[in-house]
Amino acid sequence: MLPTGGPELLSAAGKDPAGILAAVICGSATAFLALRWLARKRIQKKIEEARKKRDDGLQELKSALLKFKEQRPGVDCELILTLSLLELTEKLREGSLSPESVLYTYLGKTFEVNEEVNCVTAFLPDCGSHLQAVKEQNKEGLLYGVPVSLKEHIGYKGQASPCGLTYFLGVPEKEDSVIVQVLKRQGAVPFVKTNVSQSTISYDCSNSIFGQTLNPLNHRKTPGGSSGGEGALIAGGGSILGIGSDTGGSIRLPSSFCGLCGLKPTAYRLSLSGVTGPMSGMLSVPTMLGPMARDVDSLVLCMKALLCDHMFCLDPTVPPIPFRDELYSRSGPLKIGYYGTDSFFLPPPSMRRAFQETKELLEEAGHKLVSFVPPRVDYALNELFIKGIFADGGSALLEKFDVDVVDSSLKQQVFLYKLPRLVKRILAFFLKPVFPRLASNYKSHCGVRSVEELWRQHAAVQTYCQEFITEWQRLDLDVLLCPMLGPAFNIGYPGKLFAAISYTMLYNVLNFPAGVVPVTRVTREDEEELRSYEGHYGDSWDRLLKEAVEGGVGLPVAVQCVALPWQEELCLRFMKEVERLTWEKREME
Repeated sequence: MLPTGGPELLSAAGKDPAGILAAVICGSATAFLALRWLARKRIQKKIEEARKKRDDGLQELKSALLKFKEQRPGVDCELILTLSLLELTEKLREGSLSPESVLYTYLGKTFEVNEEVNCVTAFLPDCGSHLQAVKEQNKEGLLYGVPVSLKEHIGYKGQASPCGLTYFLGVPEKEDSVIVQVLKRQGAVPFVKTNVSQSTISYDCSNSIFGQTLNPLNHRKTPGGSSGGEGALIAGGGSILGIGSDTGGSIRLPSSFCGLCGLKPTAYRLSLSGVTGPMSGMLSVPTMLGPMARDVDSLVLCMKALLCDHMFCLDPTVPPIPFRDELYSRSGPLKIGYYGTDSFFLPPPSMRRAFQETKELLEEAGHKLVSFVPPRVDYALNELFIKGIFADGGSALLEKFDVDVVDSSLKQQVFLYKLPRLVKRILAFFLKPVFPRLASNYKSHCGVRSVEELWRQHAAVQTYCQEFITEWQRLDLDVLLCPMLGPAFNIGYPGKLFAAISYTMLYNVLNFPAGVVPVTRVTREDEEELRSYEGHYGDSWDRLLKEAVEGGVGLPVAVQCVALPWQEELCLRFMKEVERLTWEKREME
């Protein structure tokens, strides 16, 4: 019921000054509560409208699918869904498959996957008309006729990009983002937008608008985030190529959790124009877009298509560096740095085995492996990554949550953001002797207190980056092999273990290209060994990590491949080598 009482209080106060003051205060409080109540009602209405629009779009899709099946009863959907991206583009180009049959096959599969795991936020109703335009004008595009899914916050004309927040809900984009324009120019057909974590600052995939997305490989597990809808849809077979984004691991974590390949490029290698973010102006840790797919070849084709003159023309802030085939195709052994732990979070058994087996495969193939020690990962996480993202103490992000319902997956994080700086510092002081990692985490969430301190923080990022590169160059490395967080977490755990992204956030701070390749699956032996896992510190975070990955038998486990800035082609070449060796080993077993 709407709160009342302001006028009644004033009437009862009479001429007594204290009574009038009390009445004004009570009336103001009542008015404030009333405004909050009305705001909540408006938000709830927006949520209901968004869900209805999504559901109506899916019903429209269902009708279109039935009509297509009646008109084209002979389409071999199973065959289409088994084709790799390279095989699919070849058949589309030669004309043995029609773009319509491919689009409607993937739309049908998307409908099934979404029913199972809740990964779609919008069906793009103009995909059919765009397909006709593609057939007339873009037959030479590298992605001719390929259906492509988009992470929810990538701008598409006429669709909202709320980042899982009601703050941005109901505001349709006026034009396509640059990345969508380039995809269309290359003949691709964007057809759906996919779910994200609330605010995209989490590696779960749940929000108050569209709810929880499940991992299609195990419904008790999260698909990861914040590009979790992409991970779930591609892993479920509903998309062959998707575009995600990555600020702390948001492409790589869903790829790892869902058994996919994903690439986080160097920032600004791909245009961010037209992509919504919850915190504008954050420079210490840049966000970047990147592809997600079933194999490395698909990532390579996507990067070749996107790194084109059309993108460089639309967004002059993107360096005009086309895809360098000579770097990707370079033969000969690589000099590969490696580390099996960052000394902050000890990888669970399956993660350690995945790394060790990959290292041995590379050595057997003739590559030179050199031990590399990443400097001060705890410092990079707390002082550079967290303090960089939350330089304002989290106030810009909290503004977006003002009248939103905080999703359960984010409650611990939002609670921390809401604590006053002084309280965070006091808690950090008392926690340091018993829980030093949490103490450092609380302290870093205080952010910075002045412009001068912010400049020092920016300078610290540059200094750390140079320190890392100096060691890389001293060892004369080509690329770097390191663990990748996994297997998929049980639902609800990412929000309790924000700091567990230490393996991914490092390359956001450094702004190095990094990719993920699945190499094995969790065995019963891994699960048995997990029972004795204690971690590096033996604290509650280590215990939570153990609980998070429990019950993962059969789930994919990945490794991470890293290169120096602007060396995406070399990173992909390394990823392809890891993939090739892994596939060859699997065929021999």
